[in-house]
Amino acid sequence: MKRILQLLGLRESKDRDPDAARHTVYMRSSLDGAKQPCVFIPAVGEGARPLLVYLHPWRHGYDTDSRRWQAEARARDWHFIAPHFRGPNKRPEACASKLARRDVLDAVEFVKQKYAVDLKRIYVGGVSGGAHMALVMAAEAPEVWAGVSAWCAVTDLATFYQECVDQESKAYRHIVKVCGGAPGASAKVDEELRFRSPLFHMAKAKDVPLDINHGVRDGQPRGIGIQHSIWAYNAVAEARGDVMVQDSLIESLCALEKLTPDTIQDASYGRTLYLRSQSGPSRLSIFEGGHEDLPAAACAWMESRQKA
Repeated sequence: MKRILQLLGLRESKDRDPDAARHTVYMRSSLDGAKQPCVFIPAVGEGARPLLVYLHPWRHGYDTDSRRWQAEARARDWHFIAPHFRGPNKRPEACASKLARRDVLDAVEFVKQKYAVDLKRIYVGGVSGGAHMALVMAAEAPEVWAGVSAWCAVTDLATFYQECVDQESKAYRHIVKVCGGAPGASAKVDEELRFRSPLFHMAKAKDVPLDINHGVRDGQPRGIGIQHSIWAYNAVAEARGDVMVQDSLIESLCALEKLTPDTIQDASYGRTLYLRSQSGPSRLSIFEGGHEDLPAAACAWMESRQKA
């Protein structure tokens, strides 16, 4: 068994859970040749199987705790891969750089080269910084994804910088390290901020099925405010010529004023939905919760998505 894993580029898992069947795999970047680790769990069924790409949060790497997402993938017999894409967002090579974007696509190619993958059912998802990257990848390679599930995403880095300063959150220092300075420091810095912010590229993903989610209590008072997710949804809706979420409603939700359940509720969340909007194949869900993800709801939505 060990020899077979070596031939496939896999390393035997040291996970105490024998059912996890996790392996660390290493791939070479097609841009700079750097060796990048990933957590990988192959599907066991015969024939082409769907692939779930999980993207790690802001301060983490490929080996962050993704067991709930892994469990959902195993329950559906999907391939699962969690790439490193240059690790925590604390240096220029990370945080939606060209290298990081290519790492995610290289991870998809890695699985496709070694296993049968259903090309009509390749999904990507994540929470926080992983959701930020998931939306970036939706715009970067819209032709790849059958579904993109983003939970509590940062969508505008310049705005997030100021929010972090106001909250006394150290994440603003990470943005400076990534982009070479604070917003307004130079034209180059502002260009980097815009390039790495999914908000300004969402029109390219207007035809991609997007599952944009945010806990209504996130950012109250610390974290990532729901406005980030709503802005991304509005950018898609605007590109499609659909109705956008009004500023007055955004302000009311952010202030937690008169939270009223939406007429649409979704049992897969197990939470109250305060806002559910639809634009083409994409949806926005503001739910009762904080800075968190609901992998079961995400994968239930993905499962019903398939590229034409």
